[in-house]
Amino acid sequence: MLKRLPAEHCSNRDALACIVPTMTVRMKDIAKDLGVSIVTVSKALRNNPDIPEETRARVLKRVKELDYHPNMLARSLVTGRSYLVGLVVPDLLHPFFAEIAKSLSALLGKSGYSLIIASSDEDPEIETREIQHLVARQLDALVIASSGNDTVAFERMDRHGQPYVLIDREFPGLSANFVGIDDEAAGRMATEHLIDEGCKTIAHIKGPHVSTGIRRFEGYKGALLRNGLHYSDRYVAAGLSVDTETWQGAEAMRFLLKQTPLPDGVFCYNDPLAIGAMNTILDAGLQIPEDIAVIGCGNLHYDGSLRVPLSSIDQHSQMMGEHAGNILLKLIEAKIRPDNTSIILDPALVIRASTKKEAGAKEGGLVLVNKARAKSVRTARKEKL
Repeated sequence: MLKRLPAEHCSNRDALACIVPTMTVRMKDIAKDLGVSIVTVSKALRNNPDIPEETRARVLKRVKELDYHPNMLARSLVTGRSYLVGLVVPDLLHPFFAEIAKSLSALLGKSGYSLIIASSDEDPEIETREIQHLVARQLDALVIASSGNDTVAFERMDRHGQPYVLIDREFPGLSANFVGIDDEAAGRMATEHLIDEGCKTIAHIKGPHVSTGIRRFEGYKGALLRNGLHYSDRYVAAGLSVDTETWQGAEAMRFLLKQTPLPDGVFCYNDPLAIGAMNTILDAGLQIPEDIAVIGCGNLHYDGSLRVPLSSIDQHSQMMGEHAGNILLKLIEAKIRPDNTSIILDPALVIRASTKKEAGAKEGGLVLVNKARAKSVRTARKEKL
């Protein structure tokens, strides 16, 4: 409720300055105070483009003066929405998923939605439990990077009309909204770059048995065979269940250093594994890239802290979060559920000192982005960007 003070208490002749809150301020109080409708105040708070900038400024100024905060419970009862979106990722500490969360949260925030984040710790059982908890809280939609191979939880959400988007990892045979990169192309691009740098015995440090790990391995193996190089299981370090720890990359590299002949190039499933592999190589007295060239996947921002700047495949994590957010908003706002959309981003090669054997490549951690693979956009239900 808003109360108008007597004139003798008003230091400002502006009538609005003489109104102070005596209890919880409601949206209709602000609307009456400003002489506008409740709908106008609501739209102004949500940055709706229908509201003129002058009106929006008046509303926001008064909201700030009164320290008004919308009653989210009341808002949910009226709209039937919680204005909450859940994000379930395999690891909260992985910079790749942190970047997705940041871009997703920023985009959703512009439309008045907040993000709730949960981690599965690469455990399918924990993932299922977290999904159930978030759905039980009646969140408007979910974004999930799955750690398992079971589609039961997703089929259940489909039956109950729960909107969700898969990111990074998808399930063969499951029709769902998805945003990710062409992982087979990523594996192929990384391996062919090592071949172009003169590597002949190329090893691979494999990721978990999910779509990303499987397809990057297929890209690696296919690139070897297409270029007439020998493939051998001896040069594949597998069996990793969690993909974010550098020590696992170090352990895998120790295994590869026992092979004869030594590999002269290594493609790692992701950047954390590549960092661990590089530490092992350097600790063994070998040089990068002169003895062994190393490339990762993710293009995470480690360069300043690494002894040798890491070449990588850029997965466009920020763009991935933004695309997922746009799909979600359409799902939430749609009166009739739209057809599923699949957006596949083209990976990009980023060359740094860990693979570039030419003189001068190490100066300043030179970054060269493969601009030959520009984005291609197709207007269709399955879009490749």
